[in-house]
Amino acid sequence: MSRPNEATVVSAAARAVYAIFFLAGFNFANWASRIPLVRDLLGYSPAQMGRVVLIAAIGSILALPLSGWIVQRIGARLAIGVFAAINVAGFVIAAWGVTHGAVPLALAGLFLSGVGMGVWDAAMNLEGAAVEQRLGRAIMPRFHASFSFGTMAGAGMGALASWLNVPLDLHVTLAVLVSLALVLVSVRFLLPAAEAPASGAPGVVGHVFDDADPAVGVTPTKHNPFGAWLERRTLLIGLVVLAAALTEGAANDWLSLSVVDGFDGYEDKYAVGAMVLFVFLAAMTGMRLLGTALLDKHGRVFVLRLSAVLALVGLGVFALSPWLPLAVVGVIAWGMGAALGFPVGMSAASDDPARAAGRLSVVSTIGYTAFFAGPPVLGWLADHIGYRHALLTIAVPVLLGLLVSSVAASPEERERRALGRTSLVK
Repeated sequence: MSRPNEATVVSAAARAVYAIFFLAGFNFANWASRIPLVRDLLGYSPAQMGRVVLIAAIGSILALPLSGWIVQRIGARLAIGVFAAINVAGFVIAAWGVTHGAVPLALAGLFLSGVGMGVWDAAMNLEGAAVEQRLGRAIMPRFHASFSFGTMAGAGMGALASWLNVPLDLHVTLAVLVSLALVLVSVRFLLPAAEAPASGAPGVVGHVFDDADPAVGVTPTKHNPFGAWLERRTLLIGLVVLAAALTEGAANDWLSLSVVDGFDGYEDKYAVGAMVLFVFLAAMTGMRLLGTALLDKHGRVFVLRLSAVLALVGLGVFALSPWLPLAVVGVIAWGMGAALGFPVGMSAASDDPARAAGRLSVVSTIGYTAFFAGPPVLGWLADHIGYRHALLTIAVPVLLGLLVSSVAASPEERERRALGRTSLVK
C-alpha cells in the first residue's frame, strides 16, 4: 500500500484540528448556556456562583503547566483523546450533581471538566500550530473560528434545551457524549509523530523526534522552554492574550446571566439569555473568519488595536444600556473585539520557530489562566455591583493590551518600522 503524500496528510490533519477545536467549544457552550439554570437549581448568589466557576478554573490552571510535559510524553493524539474524555466525564458528573442536589459531586465534576479542558485546549493549539507550520501560511484564526462555531452550536443547543425544558443532566450528557465520540474519530487523522516539523517549530511538544528528523532534513536545536518566562516580549504578548482571553471568558460565563438578571419583561428569560450569548459567539466567529484577510492587509498591530477599541465600546454599551436591543448591539461589538487577540498572540509567539514551543507555552498559560480564573473574580464583584457593571472592569486589561499591542508586530512589520526610522534619520 502506498504511503499518503505530504499534502494529503497535512490536509487531513488540518480538517481534524478544525473538528477538535469545534468540539471543544461545543462542550463548553452546552454547559455555559445553562449556567442561569444551574444558579437557580442551586439557589446561589453571584459570589457563590463565582466560587462554583472557580472550581473548574482551578482544575484547568493546575493542569495547564503540565500540559506540555503530558503531550510530550504521550503524544497529541492520546492527550487530546484522554483529556477530552476527562472533560466529558466531568461535565456529566457536574450536571447530574446539580440536577439531583449533590453539590460536592457537582463541584468534583466541574474540577474534572477543568482539568480535561486545560490540557485538551493547550494540546489542540499546539497541534494547530504544527499544522500551520506545515502549511506555511497563517490559519490559526480559522482554527479559533472553528472553536467559536462550536460554541455557537452549543449555545444554540442550550437555548433549545431551555425552551423545551429539557433536564440539565439529560441535555448535557447527550451533547458531550456525542462530542467525545467525534473527538476520538478526529484524533486518528492528526499529524503522525514522524510527520512533525523540526524541534522548536510550533507544535513541537505534541510529537516525538529522533535526533535528526528525516522529514525536514535537519538536526533539531534544543532550547530551554522555561527561559521564555524571562523574555520581555513574550510576557507582553501574554498580556495581549490575557486581555483577549478574559474578554471572551467573561462573556462565556456571565453574559447570559447578566441578561437574565439585568433586563425584565421577557417571558422565557433563560432562552433569551442563551440567545444573547449566541449573538456574542456569532459576532466573534464572523470576525475570526475575516481575521486572515485583515491580518494580510493591515498587519497584526492594526488588527489588535481595532479589536481593543471594539471591545471597549461594546462592553460600555452593554453594561450601561437600559434597553436590551441596544445592549445586543454592544454585545456584537464586544464579540468582534474579543475574536482575534488570542490567535494573533499565538502566531506572534511562534515567529521564531526555534523557540516557539517555549513561548507558546508561556503565552497559553497566561491566556488560559485569565480565561478560567478571571470570570470567578467577576462573580465576586457582581455580588456587590451587579453582573453588568462588574463586566466593565474588563476594560482595564483591554486598555493595557492596547498600549502594548506593538510587541506582537510580525517580522515584516518590524522590518518596515525599522526602515521608516532609518529614512527619518537620513
